[in-house]
Amino acid sequence: MSSPFPNLLVPDTALSVGSLTTYIQTVLEQDDRLQQIWVIGEVSSATQYRSGLFFTLQDPDIKASINCVVWNSQLHKLATLPVQGAQLILLGRIHLHPQRGQYQLIIWQALPAGEGLRALRYRQLRDRLEIEGLFDPARKRPIPSHPQTIAVVTSPQAAAWGDIQRTLKRRYSGLHVLLSPALVQGEQAPASIVTAIRRVEQDGRAEALILARGGGATEDMACFNDERVVRAVATCSIPVIAGIGHQRDESLADLAADICAHTPTAAAEQSVPLLADLYLEHRNRVAWLQDASSHYLNMLRTHEQRLRDRLQRLHPERQLQREMQFMRWQRQRLLRATTQHLRQADQHCQMLKQKLATLDPQAVLRRGYAVVRQTDGTIARSSQTLHLNEELLVQLGQGQIKVKVTDMMNLDASTNADVNLP
Repeated sequence: MSSPFPNLLVPDTALSVGSLTTYIQTVLEQDDRLQQIWVIGEVSSATQYRSGLFFTLQDPDIKASINCVVWNSQLHKLATLPVQGAQLILLGRIHLHPQRGQYQLIIWQALPAGEGLRALRYRQLRDRLEIEGLFDPARKRPIPSHPQTIAVVTSPQAAAWGDIQRTLKRRYSGLHVLLSPALVQGEQAPASIVTAIRRVEQDGRAEALILARGGGATEDMACFNDERVVRAVATCSIPVIAGIGHQRDESLADLAADICAHTPTAAAEQSVPLLADLYLEHRNRVAWLQDASSHYLNMLRTHEQRLRDRLQRLHPERQLQREMQFMRWQRQRLLRATTQHLRQADQHCQMLKQKLATLDPQAVLRRGYAVVRQTDGTIARSSQTLHLNEELLVQLGQGQIKVKVTDMMNLDASTNADVNLP
């Protein structure tokens, strides 16, 4: 085969990939210091497989890490099992995996070295935010039952974005989905996620927000434990659904979100209803309304039939005749009572007329009596109130006369006064 670079001289010492890998493997695995070495670090993630326990040992200060494995045959010999967040002192040897070109530490023994720095920082931050109430269930807001627009904060290159799009389209076609791109791994990720969340809030169209990232190593998920991200999720003006990592993963952003779905697909499923379920609910409601309407109509028909049967038993003509007869009887009773009342009133009126006639002053005068008045109109009732030569007015049965007092006589001697006409 001719060389693609005819003018380029290839040195005789050029190595193939396999040769280079074998050389590096020989250098690493035959080094006396690396065949049995003690390493101290913090376990950032641990996963049990059929062949053994695989985990990552990390130095949080300089962000260096190394892959480690304990084969199943060696697990029972360990003084302590590697778990996430534990600080361990490990004894093992360096091994290079040729197919992947990666080296790892094969562990023989693990000793406890206290709580890991990353785990301690995580616990302290969680306790502080929990005291502030950022994880309080009372703060959780419900997701809109029928949203029209949903925003997604994730990396556009991540598989999570494709999973969310497919899930939303399958469950709730016609939904408007907004992507607010962000870095979801690395040192720049926390600031990028906060900016993406703020971008969604400023846009104002989304009714809910999905914060998503696919699974990965624990150190890759560290950005979702960053205080800036947690506060941005907790103070977001719209409900937040966290779909971060796998089912076993739990970040502080999950705790601060309104709903924690653990995976991007689950977050998409919980953000919108399934159209098939909505159609089924609609059909059930229609069926229920039809049943209720039919039941009500049957009740009305039954009631109508009962009224018809009752009418037939009552014989309306006979009932009407009874009512008319009763009205005639009431009319006669009213007339009799009115006539009797008028008769009594007339008799009482006649009696009052007789009393008035008896008390009429003119009738008294016509019988021969007279009324004597002084000039001021006062009736003279005693001679003691009169004076000699005083003029008096005497009212007779017919007409009046004026007289003058000429003499005063004692009532004991005589009952008449001598009165001279003027």
